[in-house]
Amino acid sequence: MKLLSKLSDWYFARKTLPHWGVLALDCFIVLFASFVGKYYELDDIGFTNSFRSIVIGALLTTLLYAISFALFHTYRGIIRYSSFIDLQRIAFATMVGALLTALLSFVDEYIPHCSVASPHGVVVTFLIATMLMWMERVIVKRMYDNFHTDNSVPVAIYGTKAGGISLAKSISSVKDKKYTLLAFISDGQEMKGITLFGKKIYINHPGIATKMKHLGVKTLLVSPLKTEMFRQNTEMVDEFLAAGIHIMMMPAAEEWDGTSELTHRNLREVDIEDLLPRDKIEVDMDAIGQLLQDKVILITGAAGSIGSEMVRQVALYRPSSMILIDQAETPMHDIRLMMARQFPYIPSHTIVSSIANKDHMEQIFSQFRPDYVFHAAAYKHVPMMEDNPGIAVQNNIYGTRVIADLAVKYGTRKFVMISTDKAVNPTNVMGCSKRICEIYCQSLNKAIQEGKVQGITQFVTTRFGNVLGSNGSVIPIFKEQIRKGGPITVTHPDIIRFFMLIPEACKLVLEAGTMGKGGEIFVFDMGAPVRIVDLAHRMIQLSGAEGIDIQFTGLREGEKLYEEVLSDKEQTKPTHNPKIMIATVREYDYEVACQNEERLLSASHSHDDMAIVKIMKEIVPEYKSKCSKYEALDK
Repeated sequence: MKLLSKLSDWYFARKTLPHWGVLALDCFIVLFASFVGKYYELDDIGFTNSFRSIVIGALLTTLLYAISFALFHTYRGIIRYSSFIDLQRIAFATMVGALLTALLSFVDEYIPHCSVASPHGVVVTFLIATMLMWMERVIVKRMYDNFHTDNSVPVAIYGTKAGGISLAKSISSVKDKKYTLLAFISDGQEMKGITLFGKKIYINHPGIATKMKHLGVKTLLVSPLKTEMFRQNTEMVDEFLAAGIHIMMMPAAEEWDGTSELTHRNLREVDIEDLLPRDKIEVDMDAIGQLLQDKVILITGAAGSIGSEMVRQVALYRPSSMILIDQAETPMHDIRLMMARQFPYIPSHTIVSSIANKDHMEQIFSQFRPDYVFHAAAYKHVPMMEDNPGIAVQNNIYGTRVIADLAVKYGTRKFVMISTDKAVNPTNVMGCSKRICEIYCQSLNKAIQEGKVQGITQFVTTRFGNVLGSNGSVIPIFKEQIRKGGPITVTHPDIIRFFMLIPEACKLVLEAGTMGKGGEIFVFDMGAPVRIVDLAHRMIQLSGAEGIDIQFTGLREGEKLYEEVLSDKEQTKPTHNPKIMIATVREYDYEVACQNEERLLSASHSHDDMAIVKIMKEIVPEYKSKCSKYEALDK
């Protein structure tokens, strides 16, 4: 074994064998096979007596094969990287060489001192030449694979169908050996005792991660066809994380169509977003396309986490133009560069302004007259708005009213407002401000339907929970705390939250906007809630860091232990999309809603926090403060 290793090191340390060297080696194999084929026809004495003519015939046979090799370029590949395609090319080349040799055998009697193999000998020559050339490449490749894996990562593949097989082929055929395949893992009991690509298939069971660790596996590659099953199997995920085995899979926002080329380069090391259990989200892309194509689209909060993703997804449907509004200058500059780079064919207008600037907003609506408005602008951080209720009123509530009223005035077809689960039974200023926004939009829609307000705008509200990776969410904060060596701070050991990926949330917003007829509050099925402390533990395991503690800091002002999607008095109605439901909520009269808005706006300029929140509680009776100075108002 040591001798083979030394020979391998000597050979592979050199540059690749030149093309003429590969051709010479293949020709030598054919020459040898020709002698064997002729010997197959004759006995020892006949072979010896005709040796001179046999040599000439073998040389001519080799020349014919060499011509075929040149036609099929069999010698141009690098032997150590040979693939099935290379073996197939060799088979075609030797087949043509055999046919040419068979034709030569009919005229060899006219060539002096030449003896070519008979048809039987031609077949023997063809078979031996093909097998030896195959063996030559397989042996060299296997030696390279076996003796040059020092820098490669030993991996197992979870999945034995199309996705897993594609990954295995990719690993074995790549020139720069990054991974060494040690095993497959399958959920099917029928695969027990079977090997694939020469590697054993292990049946998935509790303790499989320990088995893989003992086998030497450092990384698990998850087939795209197994992604959902793996994500839902939290015990398996935790087991591999606890074993210190890295996990690589398709990014959470991407999918494999099952037919396009798949390589290990399509996978990346998982982030926490990839491992949270959730159902696959399906949306009606055609209906969304018909809604948005060739339309003027206005998006507020376009530089935020949700707003920027809305910009990207809306742009895919080729609207006639996009008006993008946000008051954050640098992020808006990034959006402008992104649009110029990715969607240069869509006229886009990036406008730095506040939605509460009524004069500027009127000028924008008057100039562009948007067909559809996606309203994502809002101050959303609970502790900040708890300390600044007047600003929450002026930006969230009054700003929404400005955009909603202008949408009606300038003939916008549909207004989609992005709300939050914190608007349900609110315990903080931010959640209550969004509930008041919902009330105003719904009452305005009702007034239009009843003819009290002249307009055609349909108002639709969408409610969902936390989005993974958004600005200020726990995941970026935890990552930064881990990078600094800890500790990770969690407010309470029992706190739970619903989570959804930003792209998934935006897809549902678009579909809800498509199906909405006006007046609905759409609620998204956020899946199972996640304990924040479990999230923290997983992120520590994923990082590979040691000695990072978790500290509990206590609930922040206005913070709940858990978020609700519907209030106690609300019910839901299903839609054709099982992930989207319609909440039936208490309706407000439009005139009352307007009076409430005026009272709040007037109070906001006083910056008397208690007076402002007192009015908010009067408008939304279910608003009960938690861990906040405003609890005094609930007594």
